[in-house]
Amino acid sequence: MSRLASFKGAVLAATLAFAGAPAAALADSVTSTNWAGYVVRKNRVSFRSVVATWKQPPAVCNNEYPTFSAIWVGLGGYNQNSNALEQVGSELDCSVSGIASASAWYELVPAPATNIAMRINTGDTIKASVTVVGRRVTVALTDATRHRSFSKTISAASVDVTSADWIVEAPSECLNNNFCRTLPLTDFGSVLLSGASAQTTTGRRGSISSSLWGRTKITLLPGGRTYILFGIAAQATPSALTGAGSAFAVTYSQTSVPPPPLLSKLASVTRSASAVRPGGRRR
Repeated sequence: MSRLASFKGAVLAATLAFAGAPAAALADSVTSTNWAGYVVRKNRVSFRSVVATWKQPPAVCNNEYPTFSAIWVGLGGYNQNSNALEQVGSELDCSVSGIASASAWYELVPAPATNIAMRINTGDTIKASVTVVGRRVTVALTDATRHRSFSKTISAASVDVTSADWIVEAPSECLNNNFCRTLPLTDFGSVLLSGASAQTTTGRRGSISSSLWGRTKITLLPGGRTYILFGIAAQATPSALTGAGSAFAVTYSQTSVPPPPLLSKLASVTRSASAVRPGGRRR
């Protein structure tokens, strides 16, 4: 899921920069400039649904620059050539004045993301799921703490069901279709995703560690084409699987680096933006 400040339209969502094995292979561990978590997939296996639960984490904000993050489950989007991704989750952002805000959203790439009219508080227990039958996509999100639920079924122009994903993301912002950069990641401390499972179109269900498929552990590392503002580089690291392969934590950490000199224009845009909206497509 991407974030768009004052530029509505072309937004980059879920762009992975994989290291190591080719995109068609499933490695045990890869790095990305904006995703952290786990993905499962297998040749000739299609997925019908994915689910997980987490507690909305608190944010550590400052009054120097805005930060952004998203926690979600989804189907598709692992392959760099994919033109679809079905996802639903929560976000945790910090404004330039250091005020934290949380919200919920869903997205069917390449369509823009849509906000869910549901209040999300720190500490709330969130359960999210995506189900795809044909081209009908059902996204569902429940705040078990506040006893609020959302579910919607949409007919999608295209779908990708070649992977199931459990992800913490650093969203992206684009000036146009060809110029995008990763936004600063919100310091969320650590978030535990549990009850993670997926089901294939043949009805077989399993946890992330199931022998029905292979799994990839994704670590978010700054580098390559990642655009880092204000000298802050964030890392997000998933733990080993626990709970019979159905749970893992993602932990935030940061280092200081020199900011790229070519991003002064984007930096001023982010500093002056009064609203950040989810939306975008996979490239």
